Amino acid sequence: MRISTRAERIEPFYVMEVAKAAGKLAREVAHTDRPMIFLNIGEPDFTAPPLVQEAAARAVRAGATQYTQATGLDHLRERISQWYRDRFGVDVPARRIVVTAGASAALQLACLTLIEAGDEILLPDPSYPCNRHFVSAAEGKAVLIPTTAEERFQLSADKVEAAWTDKTRGVLLASPSNPTGTSIARDELRRIHEVVSSRGGITLIDEIYLGLSYDDAYGQTALAIDDNVISINSFSKYFNMTGWRLGWLVVPDVLVPVVERLAQNLFICASTVAQYAALACFEAESIAEYERRRGEFKARRDWFIPQLEALGLPVPVVPDGAFYAWADCSGLAARLGISGSWDFAFEAMKRAHVAVTPGRDFGTADTGSFIRFSTASSMAHLEEAIGRLRGLAG
Repeated sequence: MRISTRAERIEPFYVMEVAKAAGKLAREVAHTDRPMIFLNIGEPDFTAPPLVQEAAARAVRAGATQYTQATGLDHLRERISQWYRDRFGVDVPARRIVVTAGASAALQLACLTLIEAGDEILLPDPSYPCNRHFVSAAEGKAVLIPTTAEERFQLSADKVEAAWTDKTRGVLLASPSNPTGTSIARDELRRIHEVVSSRGGITLIDEIYLGLSYDDAYGQTALAIDDNVISINSFSKYFNMTGWRLGWLVVPDVLVPVVERLAQNLFICASTVAQYAALACFEAESIAEYERRRGEFKARRDWFIPQLEALGLPVPVVPDGAFYAWADCSGLAARLGISGSWDFAFEAMKRAHVAVTPGRDFGTADTGSFIRFSTASSMAHLEEAIGRLRGLAG
């Protein structure tokens, strides 16, 4: 059967390929004294808080399971708008918010709305692999620009300006970023947007980890800069609703009917039950619990990264958000007689029963030297993992 060239352009999602291998080994060692510890997947170990679960159950019992409008429940859009006002002091009108089937659907809608065949979109290297694949699926070309630790593994206005060509359509940023957990400084983000805007381009920004910011210098939405910034967000990370598949997209007024038309045809609407459940995310009791959990994620980061450093796994930039540690494993890999992060990941999996993610997924520039740890796991698991990796390191 003939496969489309569009599908062939999409590389495997190596994070999930490694996860499959880890899952297979996990079943084999499940009943031993060293079961697998998963530090590879970016999924909070917390579930939706009680009020959110209760809201979902009420919706099911009440039969509130029919389609909503493609842009989402009006009440939910209003609650998201209010969250921007309360949390960031930014006025984001509800009419500009489109509720989506996860951040993935939001990215797909944004790319299909704005990218023509052959358009180039600039992204930092390293960056989340699916972001560039959304560009490719929309017939665009993702252009990865190598970044350094000195740049916090983020694009700069100078690099965007230098890389811009007649084919460039815009930038796709992430702040905080997966895999590095680093954010773009506010002034630099403003300068990037000014470069993009001056060329008639688009600024897309993935802000799904914005709620999990730990440093006031970075924890501000890009929507504060300009109404023409397009932001992707999600209920998965800060709100702990990964499997509920619910996110949102903020676009300029002129794009709302276009995005709505695409959403009607591609998705009809996001899960109705998930939308009713998400209304409870913004109750004071739920927000208090989310903030407690954010504090827990920060405490894990503050403990875990020094432990990695002591093992010979330096983290060049301390993450200011999310729940990742982007660690350089080249020195330890050389000591173990293996080459690069891919082999290191499988060595850690087989010998220490600790699953981590090799840098192969996230770009091309020196990613073979890096591995991504997810600290979205309990402190007990993190402590056990460090002990096992200490044994691996000798």
